[in-house]
Amino acid sequence: MKEEEIIKSICKKYKKEIWSRFNKSIKEFNLIQENDKIMVCISGGKDSMLLAKCLEELKRHSYYHFDLEYVVMNPGYKEENLNLLKENLKKLNIKAKIFDSDIFDVCEKIANSNPCYLCARMRRGFLYSKAKELGCNKIALGHHFDDVIETILLNIFYAGEYKTMLPKLKSTNFPGLELIRPFYYVHESDIKAWAKYLNLNFLNCACRVTNGEVSSKRQEVKELIQRLKQGNENVDIHILRSSFNVNLDSIIGYKKKNKNYFFLDDYDNNL
Repeated sequence: MKEEEIIKSICKKYKKEIWSRFNKSIKEFNLIQENDKIMVCISGGKDSMLLAKCLEELKRHSYYHFDLEYVVMNPGYKEENLNLLKENLKKLNIKAKIFDSDIFDVCEKIANSNPCYLCARMRRGFLYSKAKELGCNKIALGHHFDDVIETILLNIFYAGEYKTMLPKLKSTNFPGLELIRPFYYVHESDIKAWAKYLNLNFLNCACRVTNGEVSSKRQEVKELIQRLKQGNENVDIHILRSSFNVNLDSIIGYKKKNKNYFFLDDYDNNL
């Protein structure tokens, strides 16, 4: 596959849906700054592969300087899945460093009820350590718009709190490291359309422990949003906007920096 064809698909064919929204996230949330060294985490899925190409193209045309390190952490993929991942890296001309871990082995042994949670925690630890080793100050992940709004609803329905996925987050365990999500405004359907346009087949989950099954709760929320969109096509946009427009005057309580606030704390002073 020619590099020119790949870039054209991102910056022209899907300029409005992908390239413009990607750039909007970068600028609005100030995700990249002069002399950043960013580790781009590639899982083998469509989201992280596309993110790698977007960041590569941004670096090529940016008026400020930043460096990129492309990293693939192999948690223990089956040989056919690892080969597909490598094949896609080659097709997209992504020069990534692959390093192995034993995450799947550990999850198979000790994670009985929630292997996905343990896997995510372990992945994050491995990636932060690798970023430090490579001298990076930021880690870019491929979470997109749909991941964000699904997380909002998952927290409301199953955790009883209003909490979202932030566009950037400083690490508390690894000082000096920051996690960024440049696809905050990019919709999953547009990423799928891009992959289909280039006739690319990416890894979905490829987990040995769950056999690639999507979390049932997240899938339920995903399907719920699609049903709601049949009656209101902008319902997904409104879900995201709600996290920008929290009205503290109408909130029973909230938490900030591990301190809880209750509306009665200053109720008599608000006349």
